[in-house]
Amino acid sequence: MDFLLNETVIYVATILLCLLVIALYLYLQARKSRITKQKIQTAKEEGLYEPVSLHPVVDKNSCIKTGACIVACPEKDILGIVNGKAATINASRCVGHGACFHACPTEAITLCIGTEQRGVELPHVNKNFETNIPGIFIAGELGGMGLIRNAVEQGKQAVENIAKSLKKNGQAEYDLIIVGAGPAGIAASLTAKKLKLKSLTLDQESLGGTVYTFPRAKVVMTSAMDLPLHGKVKLTETTKPELLELWNEVLSKNEIQMREGVKIESIISENGHFKLIDQEGVEYSARRVLLAIGRRGSPRKLNVPGENSQKVAYRLLEPELIKDKKVVVVGGGDSAIESALLLAGQNDVILSYRKDAFSRLKPKNKNKIEDAMQENSLKVIFNSNLKAIKEKEVEIEIEGETEIIENDLVYIFAGGVLPTKFLEKAGIKITKKFGEAILKH
Repeated sequence: MDFLLNETVIYVATILLCLLVIALYLYLQARKSRITKQKIQTAKEEGLYEPVSLHPVVDKNSCIKTGACIVACPEKDILGIVNGKAATINASRCVGHGACFHACPTEAITLCIGTEQRGVELPHVNKNFETNIPGIFIAGELGGMGLIRNAVEQGKQAVENIAKSLKKNGQAEYDLIIVGAGPAGIAASLTAKKLKLKSLTLDQESLGGTVYTFPRAKVVMTSAMDLPLHGKVKLTETTKPELLELWNEVLSKNEIQMREGVKIESIISENGHFKLIDQEGVEYSARRVLLAIGRRGSPRKLNVPGENSQKVAYRLLEPELIKDKKVVVVGGGDSAIESALLLAGQNDVILSYRKDAFSRLKPKNKNKIEDAMQENSLKVIFNSNLKAIKEKEVEIEIEGETEIIENDLVYIFAGGVLPTKFLEKAGIKITKKFGEAILKH
């Protein structure tokens, strides 16, 4: 009898323990769901829920809630768990790492561009990175894939496909002309050298593309990348000078031909090859063309009086050299915030933003600007618009009233103008993507 009683007690205790574990598990999952739902609600209120570029889309039927996607994501609060399934939170902050895509064990994640409500204009390219114009290829950010690692991989793959498409004989000066010397262009240049193609790389500014425009102190977040003719580069954090130095070293070592300060104005198909004409009227000929020019194109201007004066700039290159100046920074995005913060330590800085609150900021930038506002290390003027730029002052409209403010320098971060006209002039088809998959299993 005692044996049966003891056995019954053990069974009951075991069942109760199992029920307790299950109850605790369900409670913790429900709590996680509540927290994630609250984050989603906050993201919607702050305008961060709708994605603006490449972003993950979760197939709820395939997701088994391993959480691998959340762990793999280098950003903060892009993905979370709701009711046992992965869900996007601050989708507009996603920068297209693709880490979640590769980490998912059930292939439940697809990387898409645009949404049903918000379309994104992209040039038409096929799986080989070739546009609707045979012989013109596109790689990198212009094709919808951001980040250094992604751009490097696309630049390499595009040139490998170009090499396969070339016949032995050709009448053009070059086998390949690469337009753009950012990450995709650099990888493409190295791959062309590796495959023994006669190539030339042109850039309207300088080596590095978008990376070159970063402030000197800005940390570049990247992932391991495989540079042709160099090998694996494992970087999680690096500065702009360090990254540019690496690229310069690799290009110099491999004797890559590159010309800076050359802006291509038009591309003309001619007798089986292409004629490229720059801003000075200089002509180049190539059998194939790879465009790796990014999506920004030219800086967007405000079209206000005085905007063309020398005191106005659209990027901040060496903030440490600017001291004791009265500076106005225009914009409310990450570039504007980061630049204003870099200048604030040794200058009198005013940040002018046309809206009543910041949105779509990276968490670190949001926290830093809020701290700076509380500490009065810089002045932020919401609901304001720059109206005129003069030699020693600026005119800013603040909620309908115009104020005149002493000023030495103006930095404008109003985004960039997509190179749509340039592409269309070359005959390249532009399409609007509404939630179309860029990467899927």
